Amino acid sequence: MTVVEPEALSWVRILLAFAVVFALLVGLGFLLKFIKERGLVMPGIDPKATRRLQLVETLALDVRRRLVIVRCDGDEHLLLLGPDQDIVVETRLNENQSSSTRFKSIA
Repeated sequence: MTVVEPEALSWVRILLAFAVVFALLVGLGFLLKFIKERGLVMPGIDPKATRRLQLVETLALDVRRRLVIVRCDGDEHLLLLGPDQDIVVETRLNENQSSSTRFKSIA
């Protein structure tokens, strides 16, 4: 009968643990690649549906306030977002104006 030394068993355990961790990392890599290629689809949500809401531009005024241009159904709205309240500054912005003239009176 062969006697296995305890030190040899500890090295086998270490190598087995490394193999398990490596296999888990490879599996996680394949899972993330699958999600990246196909996307994470939630049940009941159509991923090919057109979006009605779009964030066009944002400007940080200070640490607490932010100006945001949001497009909804083709109309652009200028919002002032803050910690206490959100204000609609202007609705249906003219598409011909550049962003520098939009913020000229505020900045």
